Amino acid sequence: MIKLALTAVWICAVTLGAVYFAIQTSSTNEAEAAVPPPFFGGLDYVRGEVISVPVVRDGAVQGYFLARLVFTAEPEKLSKLSIEPQTLITDELYTHLMGNPNIDFTAMETFDLTLFREGVRDALNARVGEKIFHEIIIEQVDYLTKEEIRSNAQRRRPAAPAAAAAATEPAAAEEPAAH
Repeated sequence: MIKLALTAVWICAVTLGAVYFAIQTSSTNEAEAAVPPPFFGGLDYVRGEVISVPVVRDGAVQGYFLARLVFTAEPEKLSKLSIEPQTLITDELYTHLMGNPNIDFTAMETFDLTLFREGVRDALNARVGEKIFHEIIIEQVDYLTKEEIRSNAQRRRPAAPAAAAAATEPAAAEEPAAH
């Protein structure tokens, strides 16, 4: 009888210890789960529009800089903005690209992508007055010269109108003779 009572007390003690340990472990995991990692939650991704910025040197257009960027931002702060984030991003990109004399698109090997990202992000955050935008992800960056654009346009151009007219004239000549 005493063995049975001691066994019951021992089972109760082990069960209480297991429950206490489980509660302590789950509360620790909840505290760790409260802070999400930077790329797995907590931030929204704002996709900017494709922008085309003309590169003007010596009073003439030399080419076009094309870019599409994606920004990570805090959703609570984004919802408080009175202007659409895409509009703000596009405007700041134009301002940064056109107003920065250190950016030379004609020499892409000297183009510092990290400095470009940080400059746009810092300018956006300074413009709104607090740190909303955290990371800039480059989706597309291209520079097309004026000659590349012309050659692409000539390849897409339809056949010349004279060739189209010549193709229709034999059909008119083949009409059967009446009477």
